[in-house]
Amino acid sequence: MSSPLIISVSGLRGEIGIALTPEVAVCYALAFSQATHSDKPFVVAYDGRRSGSLLVDAITASLNSVGRSVYDASVASTPTVGALVRTLGASGGIQISASHNPRQFNGMKLFSSEGRVIPKSDGEAVLALYNGLRSGQLTPPYVDVDSLGERVKLTDTTSAHLQLILQTVDVDLIRSHRFSVALDSNNGAGSVLGRILLDALNCRYVILGDQANGDFLHTPEPTEENLQPVISRARDFGVDVVFCQDPDADRLALIDENGRYIGEEYTTAICCKNRLQKAQTSGERGPYNLVINCASSRMSLDIANEFGGECFRSPVGEANVVDLLKRKRAIYGGEGNGGPIDPRVGYVRDSFVGIAQALEMMARNSARLSEIADGIRNYSIVKRKVALPSGGFQKVIDLVSTEFADEAVDTSDGVRVDFSDSWVLARPSNTEPIARVIAEAPTRAQADALCDQVETLMKQ
Repeated sequence: MSSPLIISVSGLRGEIGIALTPEVAVCYALAFSQATHSDKPFVVAYDGRRSGSLLVDAITASLNSVGRSVYDASVASTPTVGALVRTLGASGGIQISASHNPRQFNGMKLFSSEGRVIPKSDGEAVLALYNGLRSGQLTPPYVDVDSLGERVKLTDTTSAHLQLILQTVDVDLIRSHRFSVALDSNNGAGSVLGRILLDALNCRYVILGDQANGDFLHTPEPTEENLQPVISRARDFGVDVVFCQDPDADRLALIDENGRYIGEEYTTAICCKNRLQKAQTSGERGPYNLVINCASSRMSLDIANEFGGECFRSPVGEANVVDLLKRKRAIYGGEGNGGPIDPRVGYVRDSFVGIAQALEMMARNSARLSEIADGIRNYSIVKRKVALPSGGFQKVIDLVSTEFADEAVDTSDGVRVDFSDSWVLARPSNTEPIARVIAEAPTRAQADALCDQVETLMKQ
């Protein structure tokens, strides 16, 4: 059975030729154009999937037809698009990517002129215009031949992003360690800047899947299960670290020098600790506050407490994390799916930030990645995908809230219950037609028990 088109806070995704057709992409791009109060060009790029160039052409032609010009960045990572929007002074950006979904999927992620994914209110405005265009109630504002937009192919898409990243780390220190690295880009967009970044940091490296053609070497979401083909080879590489990206390179998972899967949750935690360590050492004025989403590990909470800061939680979704980062003026943040967000580089999840700053953490502490990870208090986190309940998700929220009425219950995004040393969350996915049940506790058995308890309630 094919899956339906999924529209979230800042974009959409679906199966090519079924839920996501060129007509859908054109209507969504035109809606975004009409909702954007600027006449400057848009940045358009894709993550290397075979269907991406087709959508680039359709979207570019549609924008040109209403008088909007396009900076064509060809194959580029999602965080690179954010950097390009900012440095080029563009109206916004459209990244064509289905992130971690399989190759038959594609999608569109929308960026504001700030170079961040658009917030919820802007996404709702785009959706209203999209529905009007799809229904025929609205007509695109087509222009005559003398007013058509232009397509400008960018010849350098990486320099601005690279410089922003390098400014956040001690480049000379990293270069002096001459780290040996394996980068698993999985034939996504990550190798485009990945190779350049590793060269700039004087690393010896091997890249797995460096063609950026969307022919993934393994299931693209960088989880432990999906990365088994890489994990099984990791020790043979003889490297200091293996970095594993998702197709659009906004997520990063880590494998240590012993071939142990460190994972995605540790990426953001290690980057947060590196940032706060450096801030404290340099005498940077606080507060040293962090922002994560409500499905991320409490490791970042422990790290914030260690440095006298606070860790705030947002609903799941990059746009929600960014909104809270800006509101709290936090110095760092991210999501536990391997997406660090460094405001100095941009308000976008960024695997390249993770690569550079993880290497800096190793260099500054003269420590192996295994030692860095082991130095952060460990929890067991269990993430499950379950079928959406037929009675709707509000019933789940009500049942869980009642069952755990004596605990701290948060219903800002699904339903989350916090205990003294653990938590459990149930929420509908923003990107797949499923629900997610996530729990974290001192042991795997405790986390599994919490998930089992919530899943039992969901079946009532």
